[in-house]
Amino acid sequence: MLLLGFCTAGMVVKKISAMNSRISSFLGGNSGAWRVTRMDLIIGEPLPAVRFVTIVPGAVSEGDAAWILRGITSNERYVTRDEKSELVAKQEGLGRPAARCAALIPIKKSSAWWTLSQDDRRKIFEEQSTHIKIGMGFLPAIARRLHHCRDLGSAEPFDFLTWFEYAPSDAVAFDDLAAQLRGSPEWGFVTREIDIRLELLGS
Repeated sequence: MLLLGFCTAGMVVKKISAMNSRISSFLGGNSGAWRVTRMDLIIGEPLPAVRFVTIVPGAVSEGDAAWILRGITSNERYVTRDEKSELVAKQEGLGRPAARCAALIPIKKSSAWWTLSQDDRRKIFEEQSTHIKIGMGFLPAIARRLHHCRDLGSAEPFDFLTWFEYAPSDAVAFDDLAAQLRGSPEWGFVTREIDIRLELLGS
């Protein structure tokens, strides 16, 4: 694939030319659109500390960023038709003017999780952990977008990148959301997780 050099917010990186517009790259470094307010290691190996994060459309290769995480948006894999309809009716999109706070949470799950069947993962995800029900309780205040990393190959260090946006007044609610999910049976399969909190520059 063709490598294209480019610069974003003072950060020089190489972008892989790709037709898939669903791929995003998250670049951690010394410049960017989102200022890091804290990085909490939840479990596993940490990422190098950075001051800023920038989101770039497309797949980015190595550059002067401390780390580059890539993921692709896809269909909701453990959601029923009725749950999907309810989500669409309640949730709001990213980029709302009031949503000046964000969280980037990269997660890796154990091989035990991935050897389960799709039906068994669904049972743990919702029937035991009520992942969707918990998330519904925080809509529309907290917007999210899930990026799958495994779809891009084994070189990616995480399985999922979840990006959340919310207003500063909803920061406590987001902490509550994260705590509820981490207390669920599903999180017993998580082997690596970093919680990166951010604020939009100029906020």
